[in-house]
Amino acid sequence: MSSRLLGALLFLSVALAPRIARADASIAVIDMQGAVMQTEDGIRAQATLKKLFDRHQLELDAKQTQLSKARGDIEKQSRILSREALSRRMEAWQKEMVQLQTVFVDYEKELQKKQTELTAPIIQRIVAIVTRIAKDKGYDIVIDKQAAPYARPDLDLTDRVIQEYNSKSSDEKKN
Repeated sequence: MSSRLLGALLFLSVALAPRIARADASIAVIDMQGAVMQTEDGIRAQATLKKLFDRHQLELDAKQTQLSKARGDIEKQSRILSREALSRRMEAWQKEMVQLQTVFVDYEKELQKKQTELTAPIIQRIVAIVTRIAKDKGYDIVIDKQAAPYARPDLDLTDRVIQEYNSKSSDEKKN
């Protein structure tokens, strides 16, 4: 979950804390991560991320296979090569391993950045829908379902939010 979303949820809980202290406070829950991933835009975002991940994974697998083969070659030649030659080859192999690890970390950062880029607008729209529903239904607070050890199923807004999100997306495409 993004820090932006957590900040928004924290803001809502702090801003509404005085009302929640009342015995008659009205609370609902939403599975934010699930809602994001189940919207049509979220499904498209997941597909985009999967393509990017798969492409990177193929590159990493190929390089790892190459390095594994090189390591095997070095081990086979360890009896034949001089200590200096063996040491140089091992150093070169280790440098390539470090480079591979660096590429892996860079790919992870790229995926995280892309995920944030793709999901931030979805989260904003979901928060707007949740805010509207909360105002319409008189909820004092809506919390992420993951933060609640238990919530009655009738307090869960997730399906409704997904439906409204997707129906608004359909309406926007028609116009």
